Amino acid sequence: MAKLNITVAGLGYVGMSLAVLLARQHHVVAFDIEATRIDTVNSGGTTVADSEMERVLSEEALDLTGTLDPETAFAKADFIIVAAPTNYDDEAHYFDTSAVEKVIRQARSFNKTAFIVVKSTIPVGFTALQQKALDDDKIAFSPEFLREGKALYDNLYPSRIIVGSKSTQARQFASILREASLKPDVEILLTGSDEAEAVKLFANTYLATRISFFNELDSFGFAQGLDVQEIIQGVCADPRIGGGYNNPSFGYGGYCLPKDTKQLLANYRDIPHKLVQAVVETNEARKTFIAEQVLKLGAETIGVYRLTMKQGSDNMRSSAMHDIVKRLISEHARVVVYEPMLDADALPGTEVTDDLQSFLSKVDVVVCNRRDKELEDYKGPLFTRDIFGVD
Repeated sequence: MAKLNITVAGLGYVGMSLAVLLARQHHVVAFDIEATRIDTVNSGGTTVADSEMERVLSEEALDLTGTLDPETAFAKADFIIVAAPTNYDDEAHYFDTSAVEKVIRQARSFNKTAFIVVKSTIPVGFTALQQKALDDDKIAFSPEFLREGKALYDNLYPSRIIVGSKSTQARQFASILREASLKPDVEILLTGSDEAEAVKLFANTYLATRISFFNELDSFGFAQGLDVQEIIQGVCADPRIGGGYNNPSFGYGGYCLPKDTKQLLANYRDIPHKLVQAVVETNEARKTFIAEQVLKLGAETIGVYRLTMKQGSDNMRSSAMHDIVKRLISEHARVVVYEPMLDADALPGTEVTDDLQSFLSKVDVVVCNRRDKELEDYKGPLFTRDIFGVD
């Protein structure tokens, strides 16, 4: 395939991983409104924590430049990928899509012919509304299925490629992603725009459902004094159930699952439903249960090890651990948090430190969502529900 001009707008996990992926074969311009991110890209770095991305950036010659100027970013692009953030608004019960809409309009003001592909997670029906509002059929949604900390790997070895359009340009974009991957036989699905949006929300809600199921299994086993590992292994030995996403945690969180489950729930409106509502509610119940179990330990000083969602991630947004800390504080517990990514006064009601040894010396028990090699030599009390040592 001939070298194309591709612009990626938004340099979080999705945008940064796609920029690196596609710059191996095409000329990629990365656009963002944060100067620090653009400086990072232009100095050969990554804006997110991702070991595979760091390796590729250090070892391979990429055709990748960053810019803060929208005209430079969009004017000559053949394809424009929109990876702007969409946060869930709990009051409006809807994704805040204003950043995505702004990028689409900005891009189109400088470029009338490029095929615009939205990679941000959006509500069902969003793309169709944009097409109608702008009288523009060259806008499509393509869901991403990435893990934090493994974003580039998941783009190099995608489970499937879906584009919510059946146009020639949509087919070309899907081919671009497949040829940039290391999985030449990956399945391509061209769907309707609403259907592609629904795939994203339902896929993430299924994952949240599975996480919630094994967390509730763990709550039962823990409360009854049972060997949870034996139960999970027995359940997952059924090939209809299988392994994966079965390691108990303090609750699901991160960039996608909390907001996607709530958005899917909002999309139901007057359609009868129970399951999705239960998934959202049980995640809150799990965090309350974990906080209660920690308090029952009777520790004078509770040590919380990291607020990030998982190992290898720099994301604390909607972190289950963060919510648990709030619950502990509300019960007037004395909490010390070890989190190198936070300033000392960033979490009112707690002591925050970036010194691990100092942290360990101050606490009576360490609470961690996921075990870490940093704690291998720690011999004191440790509370976790991480049974299998995987995310």
